[in-house]
Amino acid sequence: MIRLLALLVSFVSLSAFPPGALAQSFPSRPIVMVVPFAAGGPVDVVARILGEPMRKSLGQAVVIESTTGAGGSIGVGRVARAAPDGYTLSIGHWSTHVVNGAVYQLPYDLLKDLEPVAMIGGNPMIVVTKPNVPAANLKELVAWVKANQEKVNVGTAGAGSSTHISGIYFQNEIGAKLQFIPYKGTGPAMQDLMGGQIDMMVDQLSNSLPQVRANRIKGYAITAKERSAAAPDMPTVDEAGLPGLHISIWYGIWAPKGTPKEIVARLNAAVVDALADPATRQRLGDLGMEIVPRDRQTPEALGAHQKAEIEKWWPIIRAANIKLN
Repeated sequence: MIRLLALLVSFVSLSAFPPGALAQSFPSRPIVMVVPFAAGGPVDVVARILGEPMRKSLGQAVVIESTTGAGGSIGVGRVARAAPDGYTLSIGHWSTHVVNGAVYQLPYDLLKDLEPVAMIGGNPMIVVTKPNVPAANLKELVAWVKANQEKVNVGTAGAGSSTHISGIYFQNEIGAKLQFIPYKGTGPAMQDLMGGQIDMMVDQLSNSLPQVRANRIKGYAITAKERSAAAPDMPTVDEAGLPGLHISIWYGIWAPKGTPKEIVARLNAAVVDALADPATRQRLGDLGMEIVPRDRQTPEALGAHQKAEIEKWWPIIRAANIKLN
């Protein structure tokens, strides 16, 4: 009886807080940012780059924790089931918060069970080939691929990976049927591309750019509307003759659904402050990431973008019959 009375008093006390009071006291303890992949990977690196400036803004530590498995879906699920109090966040990207919903039977809903906090930025893909492909530009490459489509081998980092889905999108846009070769990651696929064992890939710019600059592979165009600051001399697909082939491995941060709007706003402000920090921008830029403009860093912008990406990519993925256990 005493314990029940104490709980009732606690509930009444919390209910008595005026709007905004909860956010004013938030955060009062460290915040956990769940990375759905192993430490040292790109999502982990981005999380750690943001963690320190967010700590300064929030006045509490941002603890980075990895929860791995099933293409990142286990880590995202951990946040979807967490208490909606702002102390457990999900950081992820296009694959974890869009693609996984089409290739896995998820025990949560990517839109209904997560609250958008802030969009961070994106890393475009780049169309690359082995060194001796006889094409000087993207138009010539498309013509060569279509003429040889029965034997053109496209490397991927495995079924459902960004390289796989990007390759499918490329073949659909040019009206060809290509041969996809799955690898256990982008690293071994890149080794075979440089060695000429496979013909091409649609890979993340940050991964392929060093090899393009070293003339180990050939680069044709990036899958973005505007040129990348990391590769200003590389044309976009629109400029190179394949308009609309837009693919970005974009990053964002989410909280559990039901997190109070005042707390979401507090978290968003911390991310916005971090993205405005010159040192943070430089470190993210060194990874090839294009930080989105300030007006696209809002929770509303992230939610709208995620929904639009799901509407775009799920039909493409399902038509390709990509399913993972």
